[in-house]
Amino acid sequence: MAKICVSTEIKATKKQVWEVVKDISDHVNWMKDAESIAFLSEKRSGVGTTFDCGTKVGPFRLKDKMEITEWIEEESMGVRHEGLVTGSGRFSLKETSNGQTLFTWEETLYFPFWMGGPLRNPAGTRILAWIWKKNLKLLKHQVESSVL
Repeated sequence: MAKICVSTEIKATKKQVWEVVKDISDHVNWMKDAESIAFLSEKRSGVGTTFDCGTKVGPFRLKDKMEITEWIEEESMGVRHEGLVTGSGRFSLKETSNGQTLFTWEETLYFPFWMGGPLRNPAGTRILAWIWKKNLKLLKHQVESSVL
């Protein structure tokens, strides 16, 4: 199991950050490990939305089925992963004292045994955290560029 939590402060309101994050199909533009998103449900937002997400981390390419399990406008989005990698994740948005947004990304992931060495050990967790920190830099840039 890997537990990862990364965050960044974005110079924008929660509403402005949510406008970018709520568009699930756009996640591939700021999540460089997410290569594709193909919706499986009619819904494109909210609890119950399902999609396949093609991901690539180093030599590993995976396709996980994901379902949105939590959706609170301008507050949080939760997801369940099913496939070779299972687990859950959550984005949360909190207003800071200076009117900006603290964006936090938490994941609890379970990897198959054959991936155990590279991704379940502390070094693997640090690699994923490093990738997701870079993703948050991209999200920050995307949001801040759109509000300036």
